[in-house]
Amino acid sequence: MSLIRMTKWRTLVLATIGFNFSFLIWFSFAPFTGPMAEEFGLSLAEIGILASAAIWLAPFGRILTGWLSDKYGAPTVFAIVLAYVGVFSMASAFAQNYTVFFIERLIVATAGITFVIGIQHVSEWFEEEELGTAEGIYAGIGNAGAAGGALILPQVFPTNWSGPLFNANWRAAFFYTGIISIGLAVAYYVLGEAAKSEAKRQATEESANFEDWVYTATRYGTVVLALAYIMSFGLELSMNGWLATYYREAFDTSNLVLASTFAATFSVAAGLLRPIGGYVSDRLARQERDILPVFGGHYREQWTFVCLCFIMVTMVVMTLAGTSGEVLLAVGAGFLVGMSCAFAEGAIFAQVPAMFPNSSGAVAGVVGGVGTVGGILYPLVYSSTLFGNLHVGYAVVAVSMVPIVLLNAWVYRPEIARRAHLDGFVGRNRDAGVSASDD
Repeated sequence: MSLIRMTKWRTLVLATIGFNFSFLIWFSFAPFTGPMAEEFGLSLAEIGILASAAIWLAPFGRILTGWLSDKYGAPTVFAIVLAYVGVFSMASAFAQNYTVFFIERLIVATAGITFVIGIQHVSEWFEEEELGTAEGIYAGIGNAGAAGGALILPQVFPTNWSGPLFNANWRAAFFYTGIISIGLAVAYYVLGEAAKSEAKRQATEESANFEDWVYTATRYGTVVLALAYIMSFGLELSMNGWLATYYREAFDTSNLVLASTFAATFSVAAGLLRPIGGYVSDRLARQERDILPVFGGHYREQWTFVCLCFIMVTMVVMTLAGTSGEVLLAVGAGFLVGMSCAFAEGAIFAQVPAMFPNSSGAVAGVVGGVGTVGGILYPLVYSSTLFGNLHVGYAVVAVSMVPIVLLNAWVYRPEIARRAHLDGFVGRNRDAGVSASDD
């Protein structure tokens, strides 16, 4: 095996481990909302705000770090984020004032911005025909870190925790995960290599200027994929932060571990199934197979559109399952929602680096950053008192997704799709300097 090939796979493993842990520490609060609410006197609505707040800094953070990864290389940027996240996670374990705690957890929640750093890093090492699968493996296993948090943390730090520093299990969890984050920061900086060649690194760095960023950020392809990511990854974020509370409150499941386990079924599906979304996109593109002839010749777009429709259907199923009163039906429906998110996310990030090969960090930052908006807004819908119960919000969210799906359908028409990486909403079109593999 050549040195480049070995380093390519090492890069994928390193990025995946880093992002998996980032996701775990990002949502490390979710299994402990009960004891935290008890200690700080939080209402159900305030828990919903806490779940939403975990996403507040992600949009800007992802946009910024995507550009920084193009400019300075992924290993440096990834290490910096993991290091400061670890420090603030440890600090939050000692917070006695809720305002201080809230601010510290806001900073810890920026762990989620590492997603675009890893996307950029992987794209710098893998060829186009492998991108969907490689990015799917990276993001899929990485996203499963949320399931790890839901399954592992309550087991390692049970309700009756009594350790050398803390008597509260959630404080111990935040402290020790912070230590691990700092250790991973050092490992990433030492072992990571920015790109497979100096020429590739130079091309990416040269594209990292404000003018090119504005151009790529406003192309039709970037905009519709960013909106599609709201209803896929944004939805995943919202469910990761909310489902443990939902199963506990809507079905009177007082057992913290059981409620977290129910929630983890969603996270497992949303994470581990994501490579399938990328693989199918790669396969359809290689075989030039039309599954939706109305978008003929644009194979990745066809698969993405199918996945977006799947999300809307499963969200309605989530409401129907919840109103049945059967918790296991709701858990099964949650698994289907996770599956639909995984397929769509894999499909979207098979398109991103293929469409913008020399600006993958910047575009991933825009798509990933805008996509997190769903994680901010959707928990507010789930926890709303306007609907009479906690089940209806899922169907309301599904209806809100219809305009996004329609806009994607408009851009995926062949006459627009073939130039979606060149034509856009702002700025003069360019026929040079930007390439797309799907022409």
